[in-house]
Amino acid sequence: MRTDSFAAYLRSLVVGANTPVPVTSGKYVTAINFDNAATTPPFYSVMKEIINFAPWYSSVHRGAGYKSILSSDIYEQGRKTVASFVNADSAKDVVVFTKNTTEAINLIAYTLFQGDANEIVLSTDMEHLANDLPWQNKCTVDYVNIDCDGRLCLEDMKSTLQKYQGRVKLVAITGASNVTGHINPIYKVAELAHKYGAKVLVDGAQMVPHCPINMRLHSSPEHIDYLVFSAHKMYAPFGVGVLIGPKETFIEAEPVIKGGGIVKLVTRRFIDWDEPPYKEEAGTPNAMGVAALIAAIKTLKYVGMEDIHKYERQLIEYTIQGLKCIPGITLYCCESQHEERVSLISFTLDGVHHKLLAELLSREAGIAVRSGLFCAHPYVQKLLKLSDADIDYYHSNLDAKFPGLVRVSLGLYNNYNEIDVFLYLLNSIARNKEYYKQKYCAAARPVESSAQEAWFNVPRRRLP
Repeated sequence: MRTDSFAAYLRSLVVGANTPVPVTSGKYVTAINFDNAATTPPFYSVMKEIINFAPWYSSVHRGAGYKSILSSDIYEQGRKTVASFVNADSAKDVVVFTKNTTEAINLIAYTLFQGDANEIVLSTDMEHLANDLPWQNKCTVDYVNIDCDGRLCLEDMKSTLQKYQGRVKLVAITGASNVTGHINPIYKVAELAHKYGAKVLVDGAQMVPHCPINMRLHSSPEHIDYLVFSAHKMYAPFGVGVLIGPKETFIEAEPVIKGGGIVKLVTRRFIDWDEPPYKEEAGTPNAMGVAALIAAIKTLKYVGMEDIHKYERQLIEYTIQGLKCIPGITLYCCESQHEERVSLISFTLDGVHHKLLAELLSREAGIAVRSGLFCAHPYVQKLLKLSDADIDYYHSNLDAKFPGLVRVSLGLYNNYNEIDVFLYLLNSIARNKEYYKQKYCAAARPVESSAQEAWFNVPRRRLP
C-alpha cells in the first residue's frame, strides 16, 4: 500500500482539510473532521468544476439557447458517468437524480407499493431510518435479525424468505452500516432474494464513497436491482442523490412528484407522461449538483476505489487498535481484522455521556465526531441492549439522558497524525474523567459566543 506521500496527496484533494478552528483555550487548532459518515467536504476538483460551469449554467432540457443545450448535455452525461461508476446495466437500467438517498428511497417506495398489506418488504435490524420509515404504511415490513456483533444473519434472511413463500417483493438492505461500519454481503443477499422471487434495493450511502461496487448485469443472479446513494457523502455536497433501477419499474407507474418537465402533453382530458427517467424529475433539475457529482466521480476513479478502500481500512484498523488500549472503552463492532468494513466505528466510554464526550473532543482539540443514535434508532438500541422498559423510561422522563454511542467516521483525507491526536485526548479523558467534567461544567463556553466572529476572521485559503 502506498505510504505517507499517498496520504498527503489524498489530503491535498479536499477543501478545508487544514482549516483552523477555535477551541476552549482561546487558541486555534487545525480542525479534525471525523464525521464524514454524515457528510463530506468538497474536492477541489468539484469546486473548480462548479466555478468553470457557472458561466455556462442554464435551464436543462427545455431551452434552445447554447448554454441550455450545453447544460442539458452535461446533465445527461452525468447519468452515463454514474452508471459506469457502479457498473449498472446500461441496456436496462435508468439513472434518476434526486435530492439525496432519503428522497431516492421514498421515491421507489411510493413507486413500488400502494398500501397492499399482502406485499412484503424484508428489511433488517441494522438500517438507517431512511431505509426503514419509507416502507411503513405502504406494505407489510419484516426485519432480518442481527447477531451479537451487529452483523446481518443470512440464515435468518433465508428462513424468513422461505416463510413468506414468494410474497416478499423487495429486500431493502444497507450496503454498509452507518453505526458499526459492517459491509453486508450484498451479492449473497441478491442471489438469495432472487431465488425466492424478490428484488433487492441496496442503500449505498455509506458504501459507494468508500469501496468499489458492481451492480452487475440483469442476467446475473447477483444483480443489484436498485441502488441509491448521495453525492454529499462522496465529496460533492451540492444537493444531488441517485436512484438506479430497471426502466420497466417506472414506465407504468405515475410519477411521485408531479409538475413541469415530466410530460409530453397535458390537456383537460389526458396526461401523456414522459419516458423514464425524465418523468421522475419534476421541476428544474439540479445541473450544478450533477456537474459536481461528475467531477467527484472522476477524482475517485483517478485515485482508485480499491486504493481508497485499502487506505481507509488501514486507518480504521489503526483507530480500533488504539481504542482497545483505552480504559473504559466499549467498541460496537466485530473486532476481527478479517471483517469487511468501511472506515467508521462506534464506541462508548464508561462514566461519560456520549454527547458530553463529543463536545469535549470538539472543545479541547477541534475534533468533530458524531454522538447519539445516528438515525438508526432500533439498531443502536439493540447494540446497547436496551429493553422496552428502558426505552419507555427515557421516553417518558425527558430530563433523563438517553444512552447512545460516539462515532468516528474517516474520509480518504484523514491521516494517522489526526488519529493519534484523537486517541491521546480520549485516553486523557478516560483517565481524568472528573477533571474534564468539572472543566466542562465550569467553562464559559467561549467557542459558542465567538464562533461566528471567528469564522469571519479566519484567513481563507484560495482555490488553486
